Amino acid sequence: MSDKRALQAGTSASGLPSALALGSAEQPPSEERFRSIVLFAESPDTVSTARNMAGNALAEWGLADLTFEAKVVVSELVGNVINHAVPDRALARPGGRRRIEVILRRWPKWLFIGVGDEDSSPPTCPAGETFGPEWASNLPEAVLSNNGRGLQLVHRLVDALWWTPGESGGKVVYCRFDLGTTEGKP
Repeated sequence: MSDKRALQAGTSASGLPSALALGSAEQPPSEERFRSIVLFAESPDTVSTARNMAGNALAEWGLADLTFEAKVVVSELVGNVINHAVPDRALARPGGRRRIEVILRRWPKWLFIGVGDEDSSPPTCPAGETFGPEWASNLPEAVLSNNGRGLQLVHRLVDALWWTPGESGGKVVYCRFDLGTTEGKP
């Protein structure tokens, strides 16, 4: 089965469940656009599928200049779910796969990226930097904090970062890129 047909069928080329596209909207660029995909943490191509979905959506929506940053953000957020999320007792299914939902929403002035999981525990959001970037680059990696490092990177790339609990458990980590302005970004 080709990779393209495998993704359309909801499996990877290896036959493991991979992704199920939930939504896609075709609208003029001045209106809202939406894309969503559900992935499984145990699939070997989860991060690359999420990253590719984000890159393809941004290209279609005329936001190619944000592709690198958006792919890094999606990779970090999906990677956090894979490595740290433990489903809530009510959402856990014995032998079941852990679901990850990736949501992209474009409005005329903003791009929102959300990554949802089945774990209600708050993410380790960056509270501040232990070391400034000029110091951190000269220190061995073992000295730097491992907690929240990915979210610190995400926080530096986006204009806003927050999370919200899910109605039935779990959570969604959201970020926002302001379109048409580079103000406030490094």
